[in-house]
Amino acid sequence: MRIKICGIKRVEDVFMAAYCGADAIGLLMGQKYPSDDFINIDLAQKIVKECPPYISPVLVTHLDDPEKISYLASQIGFTAIQLHSDCTVESIRSLRETHPHIKIIKNFHVDGLEMIHAMKPFESVVDAFILDTLDLANNKVGGTGLTHDWNISRDIVRKVSRPVILAGGLTPENVADAIKIVKPFGVDANTGLKDSSGFKDNTKMFNFVYRAKQEFFQVRNLSTKPRDKEVLWIRS
Repeated sequence: MRIKICGIKRVEDVFMAAYCGADAIGLLMGQKYPSDDFINIDLAQKIVKECPPYISPVLVTHLDDPEKISYLASQIGFTAIQLHSDCTVESIRSLRETHPHIKIIKNFHVDGLEMIHAMKPFESVVDAFILDTLDLANNKVGGTGLTHDWNISRDIVRKVSRPVILAGGLTPENVADAIKIVKPFGVDANTGLKDSSGFKDNTKMFNFVYRAKQEFFQVRNLSTKPRDKEVLWIRS
């Protein structure tokens, strides 16, 4: 189970995400739609520079111009790019030519099984899909705090050939149920992990990661308890 904490806006939240066991952090740059989580290039560079080992910094962007996306990726040092835009297959191919070693994740908003037809052409050019919720009332394409029909997401996971990351209104309270139903490759949360200041809440991050990983073991029928030999080895 891969876990990403999105909407990071300060260095201390990166370290806490790492301590809690997250695999990746998301930095929002290149804004076209309403959001309080976008940061400037100077802060992004500082956060990525301080990013602990084994934590992947992900560029989360509304941009669809491969040159502008490439510029941000090069200037800051991202290991993955998450596209929340109407970019084309051709533009992603162009981005891959510039950054062959960067993983590319394409966002789709869950509104019905027919969306699988729109996803299929991208299977050959992306490394993963992320399923999110669209907030038409507030013109938000991510970080909405809204869930969607997880039964649709479950069917999408079964019918596409790329790994699927689940997002959209995930919290420490509902992430286990979401994983149980959808069985995604990973989960991604932002709004549900904030405190009243708009930054990340340490307890919420810990509980989110813990419950996500616990449910993953349950879904996969894996034990979280060490075997007898492992216990003896730890004690010796």
